[in-house]
Amino acid sequence: MIALFVAFLFSASLAFAGDVVAPQGNVRNVSVDDFMPHKNSTKDFNETWSYQFVFDNGTRAFINYSTLNIPGAGYKVTCDMSFWNFKSKTYTVGRQYPPERLKADKASGSIDINGEYAMEHKPGKGHRVFFSADKGGKFLVDVTFESAVVGKVTGNGVWKIGKESFGQYVHIPYGRVSGKIAYNEDTIAVKGYAYMDQTWQTVQAIDIAARSINFSTSAKSPLFAGRVSIAKSGEPFGYALYNDENGIKVAQPKTIKEDESNYSGKKFAKGDMTFEWQDASIPTLKFNVAKTLQKASLLDKVDGWFAKKAFKIVAGGEVLFYRGRSEASHGKKLDWCITGVKD
Repeated sequence: MIALFVAFLFSASLAFAGDVVAPQGNVRNVSVDDFMPHKNSTKDFNETWSYQFVFDNGTRAFINYSTLNIPGAGYKVTCDMSFWNFKSKTYTVGRQYPPERLKADKASGSIDINGEYAMEHKPGKGHRVFFSADKGGKFLVDVTFESAVVGKVTGNGVWKIGKESFGQYVHIPYGRVSGKIAYNEDTIAVKGYAYMDQTWQTVQAIDIAARSINFSTSAKSPLFAGRVSIAKSGEPFGYALYNDENGIKVAQPKTIKEDESNYSGKKFAKGDMTFEWQDASIPTLKFNVAKTLQKASLLDKVDGWFAKKAFKIVAGGEVLFYRGRSEASHGKKLDWCITGVKD
């Protein structure tokens, strides 16, 4: 239920300029080893698999599966989902389970949680995402990728943030999906596109990273899709994928600007966002974030006054998700989400 929160807020309590070190090595295709759960190496290790579905009928679905240590509750597997514009309405649901309910099978490249949630077959063509929950209503997402652009990563995909480690894998920068979604007895056949990534980190989520920005596009070429975060020091980290006539390139961020100034991430951006990349051959990405389609709160998926209070303390405030769609500088529509603590 707090998946996107842990996808970008991670501990680097003394992370000053120069403490962010990007992964080294050759660019390669993501693998089933990347997709499988990573070794739980610390008490507060956490990992998240995130999906964004943009359906042709105007509905969107956001699904996150996570393993993490929840303050006061211990280590859990969490599953959360949001529908936006499901017949003009928004719904959210979150569930949590003991860690042994997650079953990963490397041979089939599949992960099952409690028999109610599944990521079947490694990300790519034929990858199936299944979400079924009965809490405050009956929720269902059952979609399969009919096509998928192969994801890329540099080296082992692990950033060093001070003494801690952060892994990120863009498994599906773009893919076409079809299937069905439902709320209560209302079932809709859907087609659309989706983006999927995975992150892990060696520490509990605390208010260290200022903001996280993930974006994806419905167009295959040129392609910009990925997740970029901003440390409290102002340094960007993470990566996106860009596709030109020579193939897909990994774009590591050099600078992020809001309008004409460097973006610190201390507040939600409200103007033009500009991303410049370490590889000068990759063109700058620019899009406006002034208009949001949805503003969601992490607390919408947290049950109980005590739990809400605990998460606000851990996060340093209420964590919000600003989601929208804008015309980007590469001439295509870009779907984006900015995540961070309330201004």
